[in-house]
Amino acid sequence: MAARRAVRASVENAVEYLPVESRETIAERLGVPPEQVAKLDANENPYGPPPAVIAALASLPDLHLYPDPDQRRARAALADYTGMPAERILLGNGSDELIDLLLLVTIEPGDEVVVPVPSFGVYLSRPPLFGARVITVPRREDFDLDLETIEDAITPRTKLLFLASPNNPTGNLVTPQQLSRLLRTGILVVLDEAYYEFAGQTLAPFAREFENLVILRTFSKWAGLAGLRIGYGIFPPHLAAALWRVKQPFNVSTAAQAAVEAALADRAWLMQRVLHVRLERGRLYRALRRYPFLTPYPSHGNFILCRVHDGRAHQLHAHLLQHAIVVRRYDDEWLRDYLRITVGTPEQTDRILAALDTFR
Repeated sequence: MAARRAVRASVENAVEYLPVESRETIAERLGVPPEQVAKLDANENPYGPPPAVIAALASLPDLHLYPDPDQRRARAALADYTGMPAERILLGNGSDELIDLLLLVTIEPGDEVVVPVPSFGVYLSRPPLFGARVITVPRREDFDLDLETIEDAITPRTKLLFLASPNNPTGNLVTPQQLSRLLRTGILVVLDEAYYEFAGQTLAPFAREFENLVILRTFSKWAGLAGLRIGYGIFPPHLAAALWRVKQPFNVSTAAQAAVEAALADRAWLMQRVLHVRLERGRLYRALRRYPFLTPYPSHGNFILCRVHDGRAHQLHAHLLQHAIVVRRYDDEWLRDYLRITVGTPEQTDRILAALDTFR
């Protein structure tokens, strides 16, 4: 009983964000070898990291010592990549950790966080753990931002507005005009650019003009490093200083920091693979449009959201799973009729299309 009373009410009542299963877990349940599973549910890069990263990880010295708590070499490499001062850059154990740190340094109990929905579930699940109330704002029918409704949702208690560009899972971009208008409200805007390399467009230059803009990014998608959990952010100077005060001293491993350097040094290899994904995205989108039971949405990410007609999204998810193809399904009120398909290799696209041909 004492242990039960010790748990905070916000934790007891939390709506958990459910991560996807590992490929090994899925393979065991299906009774197939892991390499037979087409894992297209987490927007991972099917081509993996460049050879330079593998070589760097294989030759790491001093693993008996703690990593650099100041992340100096990795931040210097990111400063060169982003064109932003290293003093404004902080790495995290995935961008998820940076979201938690932002909430830790900004939220007082009773504050509000505005989230246009549908979007990344972490924006909804984490703020209540820090005492914030999440205000959801529906997007327009085409999933574009409803600026007037967002502005109407902002109150004196609003601390953060979470946006993603491209938005996960809908794939659409925040325009410069939209971002500029929302920044002029004065609230802190957190713009998640986890998929920006696939879009080829960034709004990071706004961070030079506005002191209320945070840019979040990750190496999990374009760089094929999801297993190493590396995210980074570009923060206003005062906020960056606050984050350094509260972050765990050794939050990013030696391996992750070395991978950042090696990946950025071999970015030409990575961008070639990004181009492969973008080309395959176009092929998959055109093919999906042929099926009368699907409505795919144009995407600037490495995924395509599809509306499944006649309430058969979960049936189609199960059908694909029978073919060892795993895509993202949803149970929430905004997306229960939708599936999100990660863009994989051409061979994986062929498998999806063959499975869709047999769906009745």
